[in-house]
Amino acid sequence: MIYETAQDWRAAPRKRVLLFAMSGLGKTHVSNVLREAGDWFHYSIDYRIGTRYMSEYISDNAKRKAMEVPFLRDLLLSDSIYIGSNITFRNLGAVSAYLGKPGDPARGGLDIDTYRRRQDQFARAEREALLDTGYFIDRAADLYGYPHFVCDTGGSICEWVDPEDPADPILTELSRHCLMVWIEGSEDHTAELVRRFDRDPKPMAYRPDFLDRVWRDYLVQMDVAPDKVDPDAFIRWTYAQALAHRQPLYRAMARNWGVTVDAGALAQVRDAADFEEAIANALPG
Repeated sequence: MIYETAQDWRAAPRKRVLLFAMSGLGKTHVSNVLREAGDWFHYSIDYRIGTRYMSEYISDNAKRKAMEVPFLRDLLLSDSIYIGSNITFRNLGAVSAYLGKPGDPARGGLDIDTYRRRQDQFARAEREALLDTGYFIDRAADLYGYPHFVCDTGGSICEWVDPEDPADPILTELSRHCLMVWIEGSEDHTAELVRRFDRDPKPMAYRPDFLDRVWRDYLVQMDVAPDKVDPDAFIRWTYAQALAHRQPLYRAMARNWGVTVDAGALAQVRDAADFEEAIANALPG
């Protein structure tokens, strides 16, 4: 780790951290608090994915839909209108909408092959965005003069790494630049995440072997054809399994590559000083 002790962390003139956890446990909240402090640069992996690595996929998909409407088709072909996404730190809906959900097209679902292709596009995009972290650390300091840096990762970071491999290329690169911090939730947090997701199910990214297994199991258990699957029902059914699948991966990432901070403690963070103290408490000495 780039900070071995609490003393190292407190004395560091340039503090660099990477936050990872399931979505909904406070990564972006804490990152926003730090950004508003004025001397922390907030690097959002999901924002980078949407604006750099998937922007053409997203806008082309919107254009494809618009081309089905004769009026819009004529305007597009004559360059009279422009269609693009409006992705911000607080609104990443265009990325989720493109990723989509598999199932019945009459209910907004994608056929499984298209869904798998978009999952693969997202996986490649997230890997690249994660590997851009070092570049943005340098850019934040050289261009804008930010001394401190927080990388706000997506919940699917654990899908693309092997935390038990000491030579994992992504984790090796990230740990070279940042202190990796797992925000660990309690059972109560997990139950609340499940309730929240059940009320408003959102697209997620999964590693291919996990997706293949849950898709196959769902079709068998529900005795339903692929093109008749209720998209929301499928991802609700999958969500709790995804939580259980990711938890040991996060834990291994923290054990082998970083530190653990309780989600409850981070929820109390109100300024940069609170955050720095929470991290110091997670480090030895």
